[in-house]
Amino acid sequence: MKPPPFDYHAPTGLGETLEVLAGAGAHAKVLAGGQSLIPLLNMRLASPSHLVDINRLAELDTIVVRGGGVRVGALARHAAVERSEAAARAQPLLRAALRQVAHPVIRNRGTVVGSLVHADPSAELPAVLTVLEGSVRLARHGGGEREVPASEFFVGPLESALRPGELAVSAFFPALPPRAGSAFCEVARRHGDYAVAGAAAVVVLDDDQRIASARVACVSAGPVPVLLDLSEVCARRPAASADWAAVAAAVRDRVDPEGDIHATADYRRHLTGVLAERALRVAAQEAAGEGTGESADG
Repeated sequence: MKPPPFDYHAPTGLGETLEVLAGAGAHAKVLAGGQSLIPLLNMRLASPSHLVDINRLAELDTIVVRGGGVRVGALARHAAVERSEAAARAQPLLRAALRQVAHPVIRNRGTVVGSLVHADPSAELPAVLTVLEGSVRLARHGGGEREVPASEFFVGPLESALRPGELAVSAFFPALPPRAGSAFCEVARRHGDYAVAGAAAVVVLDDDQRIASARVACVSAGPVPVLLDLSEVCARRPAASADWAAVAAAVRDRVDPEGDIHATADYRRHLTGVLAERALRVAAQEAAGEGTGESADG
């Protein structure tokens, strides 16, 4: 398989990159990790006239941890973020989800921001950004920047809010508030495959150790990550006495996944309920100081 012909650009600075993208407009694709783009090119599912390689932009290879969360630059590889102890302390859900992404060889090259821009509803990181209410920073030639919240960034399967001429320069994953826990789990047909279903969960407890907030973003349950607020279903109960069966039923009632060659819609709906309940239960235990801070493996 060979890609269609294109003009190759290898800028060495952000300003030059944005200038190239402004000139190419909708006819350009950005190459960072290339783990999704290269297969699309080789199968001729994408036919850009210009390929803009940003791998020389060292200024975008950053992982910045501050009190409010983790900001990941456009060239930060999955593996680098996964191995960052500072990032894991600030936002443990990132590491938990990244350990489910494909295989180590893919994570060594693929980028966190690239995965978000690819906007595959079967991928892990869009769900993580969604449940954390994070955002993606977009830049364009002339100095303009905009910060797009996750709720507005994912607009359809393989479709984001990125406009022609823009570059996604970073993504922000907010830290959890006090008395909060998180968990991620998924089920795939084979290790490293895209998830048949999955869930990223965040639970926050009140001063009395009762569930004040319970949110879950479901993977492979719709055209974009499906964010559900299950706080009312949890009824401000302690984690040990929450009606988790009712939580699973509520999730099944609120998702409408499609069937495909990997799973029927009914099976995917059932599995989403099971995984959401599991992730929320583990997140609640973590919030109460009873968990491990890692993941709820499917």
